[in-house]
Amino acid sequence: MKVGVMAGYWGSHPPRRMEQTIAEAEALGVDSFWTAESYGSDALTPLAWWGARTSRIALGTSVCQISARTPTALAMAAQTIDHLSGGRLILGIGASGPQVVEGWYGQPYPRPLERTREYVAVMRAVWARAEPVTFEGKHFQLPYGGGTGLGKPLKSIVHPLRSDIPVYLGAEGPKNVALAAEIADGWTPLWFSPKTDEFYRAALAEGFAREGARRTAADFEVANVCWLSEDEDLERAAARLKPVVALYAGGMGANGANFHNDVFVRMGWGQECAEIQRLYLAGRADLAAQAVPTAMVEDVALVGPVDKICEEIVKRWKPTVLTTLILGGWPRPESRERILEAVRS
Repeated sequence: MKVGVMAGYWGSHPPRRMEQTIAEAEALGVDSFWTAESYGSDALTPLAWWGARTSRIALGTSVCQISARTPTALAMAAQTIDHLSGGRLILGIGASGPQVVEGWYGQPYPRPLERTREYVAVMRAVWARAEPVTFEGKHFQLPYGGGTGLGKPLKSIVHPLRSDIPVYLGAEGPKNVALAAEIADGWTPLWFSPKTDEFYRAALAEGFAREGARRTAADFEVANVCWLSEDEDLERAAARLKPVVALYAGGMGANGANFHNDVFVRMGWGQECAEIQRLYLAGRADLAAQAVPTAMVEDVALVGPVDKICEEIVKRWKPTVLTTLILGGWPRPESRERILEAVRS
């Protein structure tokens, strides 16, 4: 199993010491470094800024939201970073949810799988650079069919360093996971739990079995962000992550349309999720966090003393479908090499 480190998206301000973290990660042989976006900081700018201070580590987005940019715009940004980094980009993309897509980007959300399929096809046509790009889809048309009528097919001026930049899909539901297996080079789960491994293996197998599937299980990557909170006191370690779990399970989406909530429900936390969501949507994020059981955090994160963390990596996480464990938290100096080795050994 490979190991990555997650910078994520920002809170109110840029994270501290990230330049030092990525330098330490590269020096210790960490395989990849990842950024994200929601509706504040973007994923590409920090990746390029921090990535410029590295020479080997792969640079991934987990994820770029497809409604934020046209497919040609993201293809341009991807091939630019890929050139500047010497071919180290992993382009993770995702559809996000209706609240962000329609509320923040002002774009329609319906039929996200169909839009994703078209989006990836357009990007790959840009990178292939075989001919001027034309596309007639339900969601994207190149050239645009309305307007002045003066649009013309164009071919990228830049010759991509790699004509086949790896694309990973961020997905949580089984249909979207199957789509990732069919059309992408990898899958980036969110809130993956080892206890749901068989469920996701079945969804991936469905995608691999489709006619024209791009990859097989043997050469497909699954890179999962796993939160990390070290502390000799388990409850104290879990308490640091309960507000994050409550935010996603309770507040990241509307009542009845929260895909993160659905993930935890599939793990068996339906009753708890209903209460967490009720409290969060009522404006009581503090009580919602208190309603998150420690065991629910342990399902999706590495929490507690370093001995426990390393044992769980080996016994619970490594036997799963995951190929890369992206640590959502940089281990303490005294336990850093031990945790990294537990993943890689």
